[in-house]
Amino acid sequence: MASVEHIVFLSLVLDLFAFTIPLPLFPRIIEWYTKRESSDPTGFLSRTLGLVSALRGFLYQPASNPQRWDVVLLGGLMGSVFSMLQWFVSPHIGSLSDKYGRKRVLLITMAGNILSALIWVTSTTFASYMLSRVVGGLSEGNVQLAIAILSDVTTPATRAKALAHVGIAFAICFCIGPPIGAYFASQPLPSSFIASGFELNVYATPAMITVILLVLETIFLAVALPETRGKRAQATSSDKSDSKSAEKAAAVPKATPEQRLAVLKTLRRLHFLFLGLFSGVEFTLTFLTFDLFDWNNKQNGALIGSIGIISALLQGGYVRRAIPKIGEGAMARRGISSCAVGLVLLALVPLFVDHRTTTAVRLLQGAAVCMAFTSATVVNSLTAYASLQCDEGIDADTGKAVEEHPELAKGKALGQFRSSGQLGRAIGPLLACASYWTFGPSSTYALSAVAMFALSANAQSIARGGTIPAAS
Repeated sequence: MASVEHIVFLSLVLDLFAFTIPLPLFPRIIEWYTKRESSDPTGFLSRTLGLVSALRGFLYQPASNPQRWDVVLLGGLMGSVFSMLQWFVSPHIGSLSDKYGRKRVLLITMAGNILSALIWVTSTTFASYMLSRVVGGLSEGNVQLAIAILSDVTTPATRAKALAHVGIAFAICFCIGPPIGAYFASQPLPSSFIASGFELNVYATPAMITVILLVLETIFLAVALPETRGKRAQATSSDKSDSKSAEKAAAVPKATPEQRLAVLKTLRRLHFLFLGLFSGVEFTLTFLTFDLFDWNNKQNGALIGSIGIISALLQGGYVRRAIPKIGEGAMARRGISSCAVGLVLLALVPLFVDHRTTTAVRLLQGAAVCMAFTSATVVNSLTAYASLQCDEGIDADTGKAVEEHPELAKGKALGQFRSSGQLGRAIGPLLACASYWTFGPSSTYALSAVAMFALSANAQSIARGGTIPAAS
């Protein structure tokens, strides 16, 4: 099923490329809408910015340019809305794919993504732009269905290697998508569109590129992707060479459904807590560089891009080779520990920035390397471990998947797992912002480091490859 892995990887690249194009444009889009709608104090944007300003003012009063902070915070809130919608819809998408097939549900979600991008192209009010984000949040299913598809066509021994494709696609697209989005944002619309008389979004050019990418992805999936639900995964000679992973994977189905459900419950909790902390660090990192170093967008982009490049290299060159030797749990724990070390380095940055700026920058760069290792390891490893708890049995007569327990169906179980992480992504940035502005960066990152070290200790049981005790 190597061809299916290649199809999934290419579709993910197209999908995540389209997803990352608008990321650097959020503040500019909000500023454009602010200028257009500032004359209407009762409008949707004015009322939203008023609430954001009140929230920010309760926690923090910047020395200058508070409007810029409000715009940045609103951009973060828009990301939280998207994640919250994903938290709600992911289990339902997974369950539907178990019932009607992965390909059919995936194509339906792609239609929703295309609709979201088309609304963005024509959105001339902030309310209509938020509608596009809501439609996109309710429609995005490519990543979780890609994970379910790869779980369908791989054996437990090769599962982690295959799922590494998801992380590699993320790393690649987060490196190239935002710069391309920023470039095309500065390009004028084709004269034919201007002459048509239709008013379009100021960033209609990158929006139309997003539409084109999503349409191409949909056509590619419709033509090339086979249905994988209920297919038998074929073991290869390479499976047998991965002795430790194969032994552990072979042991997982021997556990009772109740034991595996307990494992999934604890993995969901770990996923939620980890992404809650990690997404908060990601979001406040731009606050830190702006507040302490006065970095511009180009410098911030270089920092984030370097994290993506290192993460992609690690996933392709290290993680895929190491997981079969040490196991998914041990790799996840290493990534969590790396994040804790990075948070310690970030907590030290403010202490050196005034008198030893070069040292402060080196600490920031060291933290970025730690975060890159974390990005390359934790989520993919936890996802692979969760997939090993799902139904693997195939009926010899029908060739269909044997359902040992409704909650262990791959689509539903992995959808719930992804949902827990999205809830963490929705809440984490808000709590991190509140802490950053109330207690300062050193205290925020130090407290987060303690919490991350505690998570690493909690993950010791999965690093050993044993059964995780049920959450109390």
